[in-house]
Amino acid sequence: MPIYDVSVPITPATPVYPGDPGIEIQQWSALARGDSANVSFLHFGAHTATHVDAPSHFIEGGNKISDLSLEVLIGPARVVEVPTAMMEVDVGFIDKLGIDSVTRLLFKTRNSAFWSESGEVFHRDFTYLSADAAEALVEKGVRLVGIDYLSIEKFKSGTHPTHLSLLSRGVVILEGLNLQHVPAGDYELICLPLLIAAGTGDGAPARTVLRTLE
Repeated sequence: MPIYDVSVPITPATPVYPGDPGIEIQQWSALARGDSANVSFLHFGAHTATHVDAPSHFIEGGNKISDLSLEVLIGPARVVEVPTAMMEVDVGFIDKLGIDSVTRLLFKTRNSAFWSESGEVFHRDFTYLSADAAEALVEKGVRLVGIDYLSIEKFKSGTHPTHLSLLSRGVVILEGLNLQHVPAGDYELICLPLLIAAGTGDGAPARTVLRTLE
């Protein structure tokens, strides 16, 4: 039963969304310095690499990352491949998918190829989900939506309508996936964000895998 690790590694060179904290990984103590153990000091934002957005990311008083149900984060999921030329996943594309029984939907786009590049370059021209398409997914009963870059929303959208359409209806957003080597099809999703129980609880990095069903 093949397992695909669709998580993006966290390194100082991993791109971050403009304005988010940079990634620092420092040696707090080290065996090489004569300390009794190796201990790393980690500094990065809650929306680093592969991560989950909780409603409180954009909604005051919304559910925090620690409130999210494992029943949504683990279960059957469908990977859908988006044509390379498509910059916006729109309602027309959603309507053709035949996803009436799908509750977890992951979009594999041209974005996944960005993760193979070296350097800390953030691509502002990433493929995104339109607000109308988000509304259509809510109407179809989708409970989790994932995409293969650091935001599901068009860069600098202003009022964040895609995020709000999903999060205000309790739909979990999974961002920063790497689906480059995952064929389109049905899988079991296992997504475990860090159980951060302090602060605004707006999100958390998540080790995420897809397990084939056969």
